[in-house]
Amino acid sequence: MNKKNVIFIKGAREHNLKNIDVTIPRDKLVVITGLSGSGKSSLAFDTIYAEGQRRYVESLNAYARQFLGLMEKPDVDYIEGLSPAISIEQKSTSRNPRSTVGTVTEIYDYFRLLFARIGTMHCPECGRVVERQTVQQIVDEILRWPENTKIQVLSPVIRGRKGEYKEALNQFRKDGFVRIRLDGIVYSLDEEINPDKNKKHNLELVVDRLVVKQDIRKRLTDSIELALNHGNGMVYIHKPETNEETLFSEKFACPHCHLSFDEPAPRNFSFNSPFGACPKCDGLGTLTQIDPNLIVPDQDLSIDRGAIKILNNRNEGYYYDMLVSLSQEYGFSLSVPWKTLSPKVKDIILYGLGSHKIKFKYRRENAYVEWYSQYEGIINNLLRRYKQTSSQHVRTWIEGFMNSVPCSECQGTRLKKESLAVRINGMNIYDLTVMSIKEVAAFFNNLKLTTQQEQIARQILKEVKQRLEFLINVGLDYLNLSRSAGTLSGGEAQRIRLATQIGSQLVGVLYILDEPSIGLHQRDNKKLIDTLKQLRDLGNTVVVVEHDRETIEAADYVIDLGPRAGRQGGEVVAAGPPEKISKNKSSLTGLYLSGVMKIPVPERRREGNGKFLVLSGATGNNLKNLQVSFPLGKFICVTGVSGSGKSTLVNETLYAALARHYYGSKKIPLPYKSIDGLSHIDKVIDLDQSPIGRTPRSNPATYTGLFTPLRDIFSQLPESKIRGYKPGRFSFNVKGGRCENCEGDGVKKIEMHFLPDVYVQCEECKGRRYNRETLEIKYKGKSIADVLEMTVNQALEFFANIPAVNRRLQTLFDVGLGYIHLGQAATTLSGGEAQRIKLATELSKIGTGNTLYILDEPTTGLHFEDINMLLSVLNRLVDKGNTVIVIEHNLDVIKTADWIIDIGPEGGAKGGRIIVEGSPEKVSRCAKSYTAKFLECELR
Repeated sequence: MNKKNVIFIKGAREHNLKNIDVTIPRDKLVVITGLSGSGKSSLAFDTIYAEGQRRYVESLNAYARQFLGLMEKPDVDYIEGLSPAISIEQKSTSRNPRSTVGTVTEIYDYFRLLFARIGTMHCPECGRVVERQTVQQIVDEILRWPENTKIQVLSPVIRGRKGEYKEALNQFRKDGFVRIRLDGIVYSLDEEINPDKNKKHNLELVVDRLVVKQDIRKRLTDSIELALNHGNGMVYIHKPETNEETLFSEKFACPHCHLSFDEPAPRNFSFNSPFGACPKCDGLGTLTQIDPNLIVPDQDLSIDRGAIKILNNRNEGYYYDMLVSLSQEYGFSLSVPWKTLSPKVKDIILYGLGSHKIKFKYRRENAYVEWYSQYEGIINNLLRRYKQTSSQHVRTWIEGFMNSVPCSECQGTRLKKESLAVRINGMNIYDLTVMSIKEVAAFFNNLKLTTQQEQIARQILKEVKQRLEFLINVGLDYLNLSRSAGTLSGGEAQRIRLATQIGSQLVGVLYILDEPSIGLHQRDNKKLIDTLKQLRDLGNTVVVVEHDRETIEAADYVIDLGPRAGRQGGEVVAAGPPEKISKNKSSLTGLYLSGVMKIPVPERRREGNGKFLVLSGATGNNLKNLQVSFPLGKFICVTGVSGSGKSTLVNETLYAALARHYYGSKKIPLPYKSIDGLSHIDKVIDLDQSPIGRTPRSNPATYTGLFTPLRDIFSQLPESKIRGYKPGRFSFNVKGGRCENCEGDGVKKIEMHFLPDVYVQCEECKGRRYNRETLEIKYKGKSIADVLEMTVNQALEFFANIPAVNRRLQTLFDVGLGYIHLGQAATTLSGGEAQRIKLATELSKIGTGNTLYILDEPTTGLHFEDINMLLSVLNRLVDKGNTVIVIEHNLDVIKTADWIIDIGPEGGAKGGRIIVEGSPEKVSRCAKSYTAKFLECELR
């Protein structure tokens, strides 16, 4: 290749990379693939992107650099031909509750501008159109009235305010006015006027009295101008003969409700601005309140059996005696299930009696104390204590009974009612944000505007339509713009960033993406690939870390890293066009692409145990009153296009309901009627991709429980016994054996004040976390720090004869994590690795065989070979009698399932129905299912 047309990386050694040289053709779509842990991210993000960023930051002045942080040079000899680099990773977008899909994509900013410029204002009270008028328009309107109509021109100067207004009345006299109207009665300013200072008054100046004729235009114009000047832009025209009154305004005002409004501006439609945000919830759309369902989590219990959680099952004490007195006063029993109590009684117990007092009795030693008092109710009691307490412990405890509920004032719309009263073609700004992106695009494509509106909105609409089209092209047409950014999956967040980048129309950039196909159904994959090619065709180099077969085959150039993971990886196994890779017999990727290796279809499907978990009446989000039967003892796959309702059904309804039933979870499941078959399972475990810990102190050894037997081994050594070292000595989380200089972190944080904080290796322990005395204790020549530095593969060999350790290590190896270090910080693990560590932890436990496991896209970040390994682990769980439910798009997983539940047919409002359920063979024959079309090819 010509050096001008390539990016050349020389001697890359970051992490496990083996001093490799890599050539990447410019302005091409390049896929980097390989097993998990083979070094793909180390090459793409930690070497190429990191160096691109470092060079960019170094080109800035010192003032700018202090805000961008210090960037270390990656471990590489040099990189030639590097363009400015933009990384689009799987990280979720902002967790800020104010951040939505609309704000992240900037579409909402264009909406705000559009509604401010061409929106039609309506009165939020009566719904009538509100328009402002010029003096000339007001005069023309009045002169169209029948001739000889008597009118009074009134200027509203005081509206609904208390006072005597003596100074104002004197000023009106000085200004030459003759009459006023006070609370509907006309007075001469010559007479004594004494308004009641304790009442609210409406006061208008009588500016002129006229009879409608064509020759009064000049006089009427002068009178209207004078009235508007004194009346803050408003004027009333009163017809004494019929007592009719019409309000005209230079501003936006409702003549029927006598309300005036500010001229719409973009800030009035922002829920992040006090000008637009709902004043009650400050634009969040939700309020945090005490949840009665968390006060009484099990409604089958009676009060004396512990129904009310805050009583801690104690049938004694001050509060319980108050409930006894309450039951005697209102004639209810504390011994019947909570669900059988009347709504009135429940309301009294939870929310109190207001100012009403009743007689209470309280046992004190051998006597009763009696008194009359108000009863504030459990919820009001907790709210009062929450506001008054200075104890963080008490606040945290009360927060355990709180949940977010839609704001009662804005109903979750986040905006003031005045902002919601501005409409375009009958739709307000919130109406558009709750539509799916596909529906919003259709709305704007069919939008009918006047010539003037079209002229004003042309450029805004162009930007909106473009951005919507980009989102549709990356398979996100099912999302709505009001969706909180924090609820997006990593794949969705990444594709939003991708769509934003395409919208920026940059040229000559190096884009690096991390598995953009995550969460996409095969139907939408082609759109994504076309989008990547579009980015390339603009004149950019697109580097994608990917395992998806279609994406690999669509690439211009493929770099396959391996041959295995961890220390056995980090080499370039093959590089070239996809056809060349598929012919390379030393490339695992090539063997799978060519079909030499493949994940087999099971010879038979499991029958299960004949029992079912039946979820009925599921209506959350887009679900259409579903009744779903999950056959137990089987490997179940829930499939469907993106946004069809898979996560809503499995995660937000089924799992949330089961977690609440078994563990008293705080999270409220989405609406459903019932779940039958709960007696057939004893627990539910959600193996998601959230981190196994938030700090570097968490690692695979601590999470899996492996650290405990390791510390036991070291504490049982003769030298440890002589010194009196217990297992705690070998923990870096407690004083004793750890290095106190860094408190067991291995690094020290140095605050740089105006510069970013710098982490340096602890000079005392040299990053080993322990003090010298602890490190002197060795097992087979290795200290506890040496053991934590081992990979799972190395530790398996080292601890081959110790079952307590070997069993846990074997499960980590079985899920394809042989390359990770036992002491590797949790913060450095990917979501897929974290999920597999959780899976390994479950495998190492001795189970009952009645557990339900739920996994959401477990193939994220996995190569064909890794998926094969994962499937064998999941099948082991099912073979023990457990049930595994997997939400998945990967056909290699779907074809190996015992049972498929396919949801669709489309995403968003057109989804939420069960299209077909049954064995893969049955599903593949369903003409209505998108999944079936692709599955049929896999089963041949």
